[in-house]
Amino acid sequence: MKNPFFNACEIVDGDTAGIKLLAKKLDINIKTLHFYNDNNILPFEHDLQKVLSVLNIDELTFKIRMGIFDFHVKSHLASIYNGKINKVMPNRLSKNESRSPIFQTDRGKLYHGDCIEVMKTLESNSVDLVFADPPFNLKKFYLSNIDDDLPQNEYLKWTEDWLEECVRILKVGGSLFLWNIPKWNTYISNFLNYRLKFRHWIVADIKCSLPISGKLYPSHYSILYYVKGEKANVFKPDRMPMEICPKCYTDLKDYGGYKDKMNPKGVNLTDVWYDIPPVRHRKYKRREEANELSIKLLDRIIELSTEENDIVFDPFGGSGTTYITAELKNRNWIGIELGPVDTIIDRFELMNEESSLLARYRINYNRLFPESIKVKRNQLHLWTDETFA
Repeated sequence: MKNPFFNACEIVDGDTAGIKLLAKKLDINIKTLHFYNDNNILPFEHDLQKVLSVLNIDELTFKIRMGIFDFHVKSHLASIYNGKINKVMPNRLSKNESRSPIFQTDRGKLYHGDCIEVMKTLESNSVDLVFADPPFNLKKFYLSNIDDDLPQNEYLKWTEDWLEECVRILKVGGSLFLWNIPKWNTYISNFLNYRLKFRHWIVADIKCSLPISGKLYPSHYSILYYVKGEKANVFKPDRMPMEICPKCYTDLKDYGGYKDKMNPKGVNLTDVWYDIPPVRHRKYKRREEANELSIKLLDRIIELSTEENDIVFDPFGGSGTTYITAELKNRNWIGIELGPVDTIIDRFELMNEESSLLARYRINYNRLFPESIKVKRNQLHLWTDETFA
């Protein structure tokens, strides 16, 4: 389909006058309408309601017109061919239920309960960053007693439902990062492509999983990175130090031979991250019954996509890594956890330890050579960024 959004709005190709009239009826600027059309993205919540009202159709019908076949559309079409026509999708805007946080700081609020139900109480377009690390449906035990062994269709439907809410509460220009195994992210990316703008598929190299018979050795997680709207409000990734041999301190890459043109602040961050450590050491692991993410990962994502005082949201609290990192980096945060929250709350008593760990990670960023490496290279008469100053 050449013009999915405009065609769904009953505007024929090349009808610029029709587009201008539609923009006037919807009270949406033409640039935004072209963004929805050119990227084949379902209009954001309030814009979508305007479209449905002007066209006098329901959301499901409009999705079909645009060629967006998510789980709800597929289920509806399947029900027709089974001889049972379901009712139209419910209006998702009735979200006025109030709920109190179970724990809060000056910067953040933690809610206890089902993430979808809690998100329904949050305002649309209210958070700057969504980071999600959901259960992977790998038959693991969680203290929340969730079923981590769902049929594939049920898992994907649940994923689409909570992601729909994440997209709703994300501000235009805000960023969404989703951590999962590659298998699920191949399905999830297809769903998100109709709602947000794709930025990157990031690979986090972690070689701590066991080999699986009949498959390649699984050694990475994937991180989907999307933006709501044409471009991100914030994009300021850290720069990384050069790769140096840990024994002889010589270069491991020649970077095209342009040593004299290397940025003294470091090398551009790539979409393959080799330096995210699994949390295994008892000193830093906050919960025994499940894995947890490193604050190094959340520091990188929060630094890349937010400014101080922005709002960070994570619907799957786990051990609280997102909330701790946001707090340390002077970001506001909103969190949800279905299971026990004691681990998260207790972790806020260890802020000094967490701060020291974060400082240790950050000390080598945004410089071509860490200070200790620079000293060694000078002793060995190897070049540094000061050589060509």
